[in-house]
Amino acid sequence: MSVDIPILPDTRLYRGDVVTVVGRSADISAVARKFGYLDRETNRADIAFIAAAIIVGALIGSLTLRVGSVPLTLSTAGGVLIVGLLFGWLRSIRPAFGRVPQATTWFMNSIGLNMFIAVVGLSAGPSVLAGLKELGFIFVLWSIFAAALPMLLSIYIGKYIFRFDDAILLGCCAGARTAAAPLGMITDKAESQIPSLGFSVPYATSSTILTLFGIVIVLIS
Repeated sequence: MSVDIPILPDTRLYRGDVVTVVGRSADISAVARKFGYLDRETNRADIAFIAAAIIVGALIGSLTLRVGSVPLTLSTAGGVLIVGLLFGWLRSIRPAFGRVPQATTWFMNSIGLNMFIAVVGLSAGPSVLAGLKELGFIFVLWSIFAAALPMLLSIYIGKYIFRFDDAILLGCCAGARTAAAPLGMITDKAESQIPSLGFSVPYATSSTILTLFGIVIVLIS
């Protein structure tokens, strides 16, 4: 959990602990053979590890489970998210592979966030203009109300009823909107990946509900 542990005579090491060793190369290598894997600081990212996570996650997300006539799927983003959590856990217990430098993580988060904003703007622009022409300014007000009210209620319910930690709560809100880009912004501001713990379950739940209600609306109309 990125907590510095003081070195005392009775200090115990556990799986996943990171020990910084300073000394001659031969001595450091000898210590590494006894205690674990030598994880040297480097700017190189494990591209094979990242690519495998994306491919496996995309394949899992493309699978569709039919319950009667209703298709259920995690979607590509949901599959990649779950596999990313799994691969991250494997990296934490076996740091011999899967190194992703902080600079690489920041770059991917920034690119993902900007691409998300661009895609949303390009896809929503024509619909917004059509709505303005047909309904006028009241369309904008109702759109803001419909988008903001559930999120405001979620924050207050999560904080004062369920007593969630603020970081977990914001991750839950991002997952409830099935939006990975806000999660990247939250983790970047918090300088921690803790908000990601609250993202996965609301994301999968919202994706399933969105799929179900999309079918219901089509059947009603």
